[in-house]
Amino acid sequence: MTAVLSTHGLVARYGDFQALYGVDTELHAGESVALIGANGAGKSTFLRAIMGLLPVGRDMVRLDGAPVGGTRPNEMVGKGVAIVPEGRRLFTGMSVEDNLRVAIDRAGRAGARGGWTLARLHRLFPILAEKTKVPVQSLSGGQQQMVAIGRALLCQPRVLLCDEISLGLAPKVIREIYAALPEIRAEGTAMIVVEQDVGLAQSASDRLYCMLEGRVTLTGRSAEITREAIGEAYFGVRHAMA
Repeated sequence: MTAVLSTHGLVARYGDFQALYGVDTELHAGESVALIGANGAGKSTFLRAIMGLLPVGRDMVRLDGAPVGGTRPNEMVGKGVAIVPEGRRLFTGMSVEDNLRVAIDRAGRAGARGGWTLARLHRLFPILAEKTKVPVQSLSGGQQQMVAIGRALLCQPRVLLCDEISLGLAPKVIREIYAALPEIRAEGTAMIVVEQDVGLAQSASDRLYCMLEGRVTLTGRSAEITREAIGEAYFGVRHAMA
């Protein structure tokens, strides 16, 4: 079966600094893959490279088997790939609705098609319906994260890249956001979720990749990988995680 998204010897740099070293991954339709690793392991760089935010070789990223490496981000949206960036990066000074309509307009210009609408998004995150006219900077961190996820969904993705969506949020809000992920996947949307909480990453994913210093150090079925194996891959030493 051809992967909906795959990377092949993916290398990425920031100027003279090499951040990724020959990363091979694959993601299938409807699958959730977690990406874990310490700060600086290359996780966010990996998502940026896929999304076209960093220059990479054409054959290093493939969508449905076709090479797309280095494709511009707006064109990646048209091909069905969207990202929830670390830090949310919402348009401050604009309302919740206006932030979401930017995504609708972007998807329309890119030719993206799918079943996500404002009404459906409001069913997924009811608080957004209540906060429609509220400036996004007035929302709580959790509510802002819901807007960021909603903005990505309104781009009608077949592949959703989520970068640290639980970062800085209260446990109750994290549970609420992660409880929404199965509905997002229900229609075949595949997800890559970068997550610092290893337990949460394992519970929310089918498979897992661990990265260390720009390389994949462990991969396997999330439910089958031991904490000892993750600890060794995470730190690069035999170090069981508590």
